[in-house]
Amino acid sequence: MNKYELMYIISSDATEEQREAVIEKFKTFVEAKGGVVTGLDKLGMKKFAYAINFKNEGFYVLMNFEAPANLVSEMNNAMNIADLVVRQIFVRK
Repeated sequence: MNKYELMYIISSDATEEQREAVIEKFKTFVEAKGGVVTGLDKLGMKKFAYAINFKNEGFYVLMNFEAPANLVSEMNNAMNIADLVVRQIFVRK
């Protein structure tokens, strides 16, 4: 299994319950596919350097996990169609 770092931004329009649901959704996504979440940091609301989808801020989440290589593409596709996820980036450690 490879080690990955995932940074994603949740829309500022999301309520606290919706944010927690999105965070839990992607944490369980990793665990259901045989991965292990080694760290999860909620960095909070931060301003963007430029407007994204007419928004100026978002809620940042940093997740470290170990997973098979094919999980990253599946998770990226799931995040692309999620309404509340603004941006995401995966980095292999």
